[in-house]
Amino acid sequence: MKLLVAALLGVVQGLTEFLPVSSSAHLILARAFFGWDAAVFGLAFDVALHAGTLAAILVFFREDVLAMIAAAPSALTAKAGAGRLARLIAIGTLPVVVVGVLFADWLEANLRTPAVIAVTLTIGGVALLAAERVGARRRDETALTAADSLALGGAQTTALVPGMSRSGSTIAMGMFLGMTRESGARFSFLLGIPAIAAAAGKEGVHVLRAGLSGEELALFAVGMVTSAAVGYMTIKYFLRFLAGHRLDVFAYYRLALAAVTVVWLLAL
Repeated sequence: MKLLVAALLGVVQGLTEFLPVSSSAHLILARAFFGWDAAVFGLAFDVALHAGTLAAILVFFREDVLAMIAAAPSALTAKAGAGRLARLIAIGTLPVVVVGVLFADWLEANLRTPAVIAVTLTIGGVALLAAERVGARRRDETALTAADSLALGGAQTTALVPGMSRSGSTIAMGMFLGMTRESGARFSFLLGIPAIAAAAGKEGVHVLRAGLSGEELALFAVGMVTSAAVGYMTIKYFLRFLAGHRLDVFAYYRLALAAVTVVWLLAL
């Protein structure tokens, strides 16, 4: 049964990490709704799931990632291409580094609750609806400035609060800045690489120090592989979806899930 739960959570993570609906919200709510053991499927298990979705990003965008690594020595001065993109990603990562160092532990200890998630799901849903109705949506990542990257990085920091959604916040911000949906999503996924890697690495150290049983290793492996496979397919088809569809469906889904969460909390 535990292996099935691990696989199901891997599917949830693989889908919701890249869709603008918040993976942390779905993982927390799934545990709360179904009563799954938080001691087994807690924050440490989330690390394995995030490692899986990180692998999905790295594999899907492998050509971009390798190009940015190769161009890293010229990133500070590059006027275009992979070097410039690497610089923009680095600039966009600064806000989440600062906020994460200062507040991540407090946020994890105090805001991982269904009540908070009901509020943040609503805020994120309204933001997506607003983003669809504002902006020219003609720009791509090649037209971004350093200030734009900081704004996108600032949006990414909101994902430290469960329910906001890293992809949702950054895609919405990109649209407010005039980016197309596809370009906003693409930059969002690339921007997430350092943040997801840092978060997974930090918690991974704690997990390794505490040690893992054979059962935990099996559960972590199932969750990681499942989230990686589902995450890869989600990136592929979500980018195709964005080429011809609005984000309203995700906004309304967020609002509906927030309403269900409120009703559930009131019924407890």
